[in-house]
Amino acid sequence: MREERQDGMGRTMLKAVTVPDDGPERESNGTSHAEGREETTPPAIQRRFFSQQFTSTARGARLARQATVRHLGQWGFSPASEVSCTVALVVAELAANAVRHGRVPGRNFLLNVTYETRARRIRVEVSDACRELPPVGPTMSADDEESGRGLVLVDALAARWGAAPRTPLGKTVWAECLAEPTSAE
Repeated sequence: MREERQDGMGRTMLKAVTVPDDGPERESNGTSHAEGREETTPPAIQRRFFSQQFTSTARGARLARQATVRHLGQWGFSPASEVSCTVALVVAELAANAVRHGRVPGRNFLLNVTYETRARRIRVEVSDACRELPPVGPTMSADDEESGRGLVLVDALAARWGAAPRTPLGKTVWAECLAEPTSAE
């Protein structure tokens, strides 16, 4: 597994990490320490992670979407794939909501994207500094209004979504999308 983190200068730092199953510790040759007999080592749980703060502006929301598409490409999802397009749209809507409804002057929003390869799921989390949670269910705005359909789109595209208060301040709105890789990992 590879973890991606931001350093103090805003650069993405990569770190290879393996997360073993919850079973007994195993040597590299597949022998169990606990039993001393040959066993097949189960594959490690793989999770790919991207996290970055963006300014609470339209430009920040656009950059969040672009960065997500770039990372999905590195994880085996081509930019034109259905998964990449779906996740990009979910990120765009959640980031736009963070900018429009969750903006607190002087505060950025945080984007976390996690791809759980075994579960074939991509989780998008957008955190902002505003404590007000979105409506429990998506609400449709009037036909002649220019906005107000973001959570309706998220509801239609994501397998599930929700929101939770964030400690010490703000909230996190999250969505999970199903993901089948389009190229070799």
